[in-house]
Amino acid sequence: QVQLEESGGGLVQAGGSLRLSCAASGRILSINDMGWYRQAPGKQRELVAGITSGGSTNYADSVKGRFTISRDNAKNTVYLQMNSLEPDDTAVYYCVAGVVVVAGTVNSYWGQGTQVTVSS
Repeated sequence: QVQLEESGGGLVQAGGSLRLSCAASGRILSINDMGWYRQAPGKQRELVAGITSGGSTNYADSVKGRFTISRDNAKNTVYLQMNSLEPDDTAVYYCVAGVVVVAGTVNSYWGQGTQVTVSS
């Protein structure tokens, strides 16, 4: 099986920074796209940022210029550097990875979520 373990969430004041990490482990042949989603209370889960195995990135308009996604393929880890945090960034953040466990098959795996709270 494959596990995704997130870390780095917490409480921060508006204008502050946090760095989230998500490490994949288990039976992994390779990892395709990786990304971060978030879900605020009473709202749907939304894509925050994504990154391909080749390093191409995409971001939600609300975080462009403030958040940076990156990955270390050797460590099967994806990061989310979050700067200039705003109270509206408060949410549970989830990482997701498209993992090749068996050649020719890609399955999506999710982390358990990490809470980010931004105080005003």
